[in-house]
Amino acid sequence: MVRVKNRYLTVNLLYPAASPSKSTEALPELLHIHQPTPDEFGPGKLIHAVREGVGELFGDYGMGMVNTSLKVVYHSTATSTSIVRCPQAHYQMVWAALTFMTKLPKPIGIPVVVRVVRVSGTIKKAEEEVIRRARDIIVRAKMAEQGIAEGESMREIVKAVERGAGKQKEREVLAQMGMDEEGTSDAMSE
Repeated sequence: MVRVKNRYLTVNLLYPAASPSKSTEALPELLHIHQPTPDEFGPGKLIHAVREGVGELFGDYGMGMVNTSLKVVYHSTATSTSIVRCPQAHYQMVWAALTFMTKLPKPIGIPVVVRVVRVSGTIKKAEEEVIRRARDIIVRAKMAEQGIAEGESMREIVKAVERGAGKQKEREVLAQMGMDEEGTSDAMSE
């Protein structure tokens, strides 16, 4: 018997706001776009929206190919992140349907940008990506709150890495010459 192969799409829901309200002005700019998803928008509504999108873009053929194993494995309204399982051979159809989604379904109707951030073959790697992205957003929000610009911190990180790489290169050259880090020869120190 042939095993059905799946792909797991890690999806972020972003909410671009035209103008921030007074209650959200205190939040860092990064968090304006990474808002929590409304509680009414659950996994069932996401699947329904994907099926509608695939049907609209690819017709009955697309619906038949995708419906065999389409499922929301993970959905978090707090982080606006989902993991969608779909058939390996037709994951591009699901990706296209998600990309063309511009608003949440009817009762909610909030403008949304759906971004597929990773396609993986195992649920484990998809979950690791969700965790990594959540940590990254938290760190970036804390940096923004402290007033550290991302560009400044990235320059500091690059400089530190370059210094570390320079010291590593120096150690390698000294090792090739048979010297230790103080510049004395190994033969002289014995």
